[in-house]
Amino acid sequence: MTRNAFLFPGQGSQIVGMGKSFHDHSDEARAMFARADEALGYKISKLCFEGPEDELKLTSNTQPALLLVSTVAYTLYGRDPVIAAGHSLGEYSALVSAGAIRFEDALRLVHKRGRYMQEAVPVGQGAMAAVLGAAYEDLARALAQVTSGVVQIANWNSPEQIVIAGHKAAVEEALAIAKPPRSVMLPVSAPFHSALMQSAEERLAVDLDATEFRDPKFPIVTNVDARIIRTGAEARDALKRQVSRPVLWYKSMELLAGESLDAFVELGPGKVLIGLIKRIGKGWPKPFAMGNVEDMESLAKTRVSIA
Repeated sequence: MTRNAFLFPGQGSQIVGMGKSFHDHSDEARAMFARADEALGYKISKLCFEGPEDELKLTSNTQPALLLVSTVAYTLYGRDPVIAAGHSLGEYSALVSAGAIRFEDALRLVHKRGRYMQEAVPVGQGAMAAVLGAAYEDLARALAQVTSGVVQIANWNSPEQIVIAGHKAAVEEALAIAKPPRSVMLPVSAPFHSALMQSAEERLAVDLDATEFRDPKFPIVTNVDARIIRTGAEARDALKRQVSRPVLWYKSMELLAGESLDAFVELGPGKVLIGLIKRIGKGWPKPFAMGNVEDMESLAKTRVSIA
C-alpha cells in the first residue's frame, strides 16, 4: 500500500474558475458547493467559478473558497493519507478532511478568521515580503536590528524562501538591512502570521472554543509547532496559536520526510506546495512520487500515477 501525505494549500493559491470542473462533473461536488453556499449565506460557489477576482481575493472570501475546493478535491479523490498538513488556512482543510471539524463549521470559522485578520490592522499599515536566497539565521539577525516597528518571520517555506510580515516601514527597513539576493513585496492586505494579528487571534479563539473538535482519523502536522498531533484538543490549541505565529512549513516537510512516505499529493487549486516540496527535497535521500488534484483531469491522472 502506498503511504501518501496529503497537502492542502493556503491563501495565494486561489484562482477564478477553481472547483468548476468538479462541480460540472460530480453530483457529490455539486452537493458540497450547495452546502457551502447555505452555510455561509452567500454564493461562495459563484465567486469560485466566476469571480470577480477582486472579490475572491478578499481574505474573508478567499479562505472559505479555498477550504471548499480543497475539501471537494479530497472527497472526490476518495483515498486517505497516512498523514497530512495544510499551509496556514490549509490546516483547516486538512482537519476537515480528517473528520476533526465539521465541513460547515470550518467554512464559517475561516470566513470569520479572514475578517478578523483583515480588521486587525488598518489597510496600508501592514505589509509582507518574500525574501529569497537569504539564510534563516542571517535574516533573523537583520530583523532584530529593525527599530521602525514590528517585523518578524511569518512563513519559513523552504531554505531559500522566507516571508516576513509586520508594519510596512519595518518590513522595508528589514529588507534594507538584510540586503537579500532577491525580495518581493506581496500583494496582501494585512501582515498575516505576525504579532500584529494578536487581536484576530483572540477573537478567533472564542469561536474555536465554541466549535466541536473530534480526534482526526489520520494525524496532522501543525504549522505553529511543526509537530504531529492526533487529538481534537491539540488541533484546537494549534489553530488558536496559528494566527499570530509563523508557519513552519519547511520544518513540517522535513518532519514528513522522516515518516517513511512514498508520495505527496496536493489537494486544491495550483501546485504551490508540490513546488516547495521539490525544492525542499533536493537533499533528501530518496525521491517521492508527487501529484495534485485541482480538477477532474488532474484527479484522474493522480489516481493512476500514485496507486
